[in-house]
Amino acid sequence: MRDSYTIGESVTESERWPVQLVKEMSDNAVKITSSNIIARTGWTTDELEAGTTTANVNKTYDMVSLLIGGNNQLRGRDIEQFRNEFIGLLNQAIAFAENKKEQVFVVSIPDWGVTPFAKGRDQQEIAKEIDAYNAVCE
Repeated sequence: MRDSYTIGESVTESERWPVQLVKEMSDNAVKITSSNIIARTGWTTDELEAGTTTANVNKTYDMVSLLIGGNNQLRGRDIEQFRNEFIGLLNQAIAFAENKKEQVFVVSIPDWGVTPFAKGRDQQEIAKEIDAYNAVCE
């Protein structure tokens, strides 16, 4: 089984973490009127930026999450390019949250090096690179 972290590839919709988050919040008396997942499997920061533009989001949200970077690392993208694009995406997320940065949270990039997908790869190098990307996000 493989699960793209954001959208949930090869898992049921109910197993997607954003769907689980909305359910958990609803189960705990947090009113959720709508949710929207923009990202798609395999996207990097530049693809998410293009996808957000294409999605033409014209409303704001009470809460916005951002989880991006695993595919940048997987594809060997330059970390400084990631830094610049991440900052743009974070600012965009803040704008989607009515310009209230306290309504935005960033999810750290999980270490995919411990998954079966990493078989035959340098797991220590993957962990080191993921840590560097997460440091940028922090």
